[in-house]
Amino acid sequence: MSEKHGSLSINSDNIFPIIKKWLYSDHDIFYRELVSNGCDAITKLKKLDMMGEYTLPEDYKGKIEVIVSPENKTIKFIDNGLGMTADEVEEYINQIAFSGATDFIEKYKDKANEDQIIGHFGLGFYSAFMVADTVHIDTLSYKDGAVPVHWECDGGTEFDMKDGDKTGVGTEITLFLNEDCLKFANKYEAEEVLKKYCSFMPSEIYLSKEGEELTEIIDQEEKLDTDVVIENVKQETKEGEDPKPDRLKIKKRPVPLNDTQPLWTKHPNDCTKEEYTEFYRKVFKDYKEPLFWIHLNMDYPFNLKGILYFPRINMEYESIEGVIKLYNNQVFIADNIKEVIPEFLMLLKGVIDCPDLPLNVSRSALQNDGFVKKIADYISKKVADKLSGMCKTERDEYVKYWDDISPFIKYGCLKDDKFCDKMTDYIMFKNINGEYMTLPECLEVKPIDTEDDENKEKATDAEGNEVEAEVVKDESEDKSEGENAEGEKKEKVIYYVTDEQQQSQYINMFKKAKKDAVLLPERIDQPFISQLESRNEGVKFARIDADLTEEFKTKTSKKAQEELDKQCEELSKIFKKAIKKDNLTVKLEKLKNKDISSMITVSEESRRMQDMMKMYSMPGMDMGAFGKEGMTLVLNANNKLVEKILEEKEGEKVTLLCEQLYDLALLQNAPLDPEAMTKFVARSNKIMMMLAD
Repeated sequence: MSEKHGSLSINSDNIFPIIKKWLYSDHDIFYRELVSNGCDAITKLKKLDMMGEYTLPEDYKGKIEVIVSPENKTIKFIDNGLGMTADEVEEYINQIAFSGATDFIEKYKDKANEDQIIGHFGLGFYSAFMVADTVHIDTLSYKDGAVPVHWECDGGTEFDMKDGDKTGVGTEITLFLNEDCLKFANKYEAEEVLKKYCSFMPSEIYLSKEGEELTEIIDQEEKLDTDVVIENVKQETKEGEDPKPDRLKIKKRPVPLNDTQPLWTKHPNDCTKEEYTEFYRKVFKDYKEPLFWIHLNMDYPFNLKGILYFPRINMEYESIEGVIKLYNNQVFIADNIKEVIPEFLMLLKGVIDCPDLPLNVSRSALQNDGFVKKIADYISKKVADKLSGMCKTERDEYVKYWDDISPFIKYGCLKDDKFCDKMTDYIMFKNINGEYMTLPECLEVKPIDTEDDENKEKATDAEGNEVEAEVVKDESEDKSEGENAEGEKKEKVIYYVTDEQQQSQYINMFKKAKKDAVLLPERIDQPFISQLESRNEGVKFARIDADLTEEFKTKTSKKAQEELDKQCEELSKIFKKAIKKDNLTVKLEKLKNKDISSMITVSEESRRMQDMMKMYSMPGMDMGAFGKEGMTLVLNANNKLVEKILEEKEGEKVTLLCEQLYDLALLQNAPLDPEAMTKFVARSNKIMMMLAD
């Protein structure tokens, strides 16, 4: 059956309470809605003047007055915009959801349309009934011969409308507050709310308390021509003092609460560093100067303006939490709306104004559509362009800021693959010499200076004598750089340091061997380097203590290596017995630096797995500092203490040396637990007493 029926009907008795009570989540938002209506009325009148359909007085200045009266329990919103006739009140006020703004735009769509109209849905006026028992409207239209109109409603579906007595063009809305909302008639409360929502609306907003006369006492020499003097104020003088001149009591000139032309509405070329800094401090109440900023200014394919600041953060004391304020035609919508602000940019501070945002009817949230995703992608792209441009053209400045901005960029790379791809070549790494390098620069292979006597590689036999015998080496050394023995592409390893103090011995070894490593001390660095490895084929990161490369070892003959392997088996048994750890892995190497007795290496894969388990608190999987899977105790065959253990093999002295060398190695890798540290200190004292005796 297919039948066409009449249009759907809506019962106003049911819809009106819904609008009043559940349209907006915050009751204070009525201030924003009624002030926005006043701004629209002023904007429309200016448009009509511009189009020649009305002539404004020469001294016309659009403004909105908000007058609170705690005594009368009222709030008045007065604008000098275009006003309304009785027919327009009937149309725009008495018909719920009939938008006067939309009607106006449709009527004049073919004419000049530079200024933006705020209203969209024709529902903002009804937010007044969230806080008021009764609402009055007094309005006078700009049209010739217009009659003033008075309208009032007590929150039901019935209203009274008659001729009014307003004399000036514009609209005055009076809210008679209910008992639960009297706080909104407090001047200080009103000021806070107006500053929250209306700080940058396009028409000047003035707030006053009914019956209050703003006065100020100043010295006579401060008087300006525009000051209105009320009276002279005598100054008291003590005996023996010269008479003081009278001071002046003046009528204080009202100051608008808002800035009608916020910085983001201007072209970047017209803004100074001082203006950017002042705006930042004013909006975000941050006394520290921002590092730098990105001024967004776009007209196509959508209208978007804004400023994003990179704040200076003290990582040790502050949490990284930014604020991105979202505006729609200079009207505050909300902070940190995740649909339009990429998640990683919420670490920044800034403002974004996009009149094209698809807002819901309460203008407090976004409609979820593909357009919003495009805006988010654009913002992310502009940030990447700015940062990469700085790295290319202002590298010294970029490096200066790097330590502060690196958390933003690394977090962005983890959260946004496109951002990561754009930024990969512009990520800076600080090396162990304090120099900053990009990822491509880190991957450059720098030859080691083998002419340095201290670093000359010599082959030795089993007794440690220099020989010209065949040496043990990696077969891949005969292959071209970047290939292994099978001709496959070899991974390029970037070594890194997580704790300069803890890993200082490894750092010294690297410096002595003329090898480089980068500093990655922050918690975010571990997932970050995993991300870089997954997105950059052939790149591998390894912590500085993950393994010992050939540069740190003395090359040995094949016969010497066989002897070394036998000694390693012997030492492994001695150490396992002494420290009572059967699962200990021991490795014996001939290190160039004879002063090093023992070291710990932990394979990169095992350590990352353990870090991940700690991060997610997986029960029973945190193996602590001792007996870690993938942990190897490396002993130096060229060290006298190791030689002494091999020589004596057992006894109290051997046990003490084994325990001490093991703990010394662990200390270079991670702090000892309390029990182990207590034993280490006691053992150290015992060894020193033995030396003293």
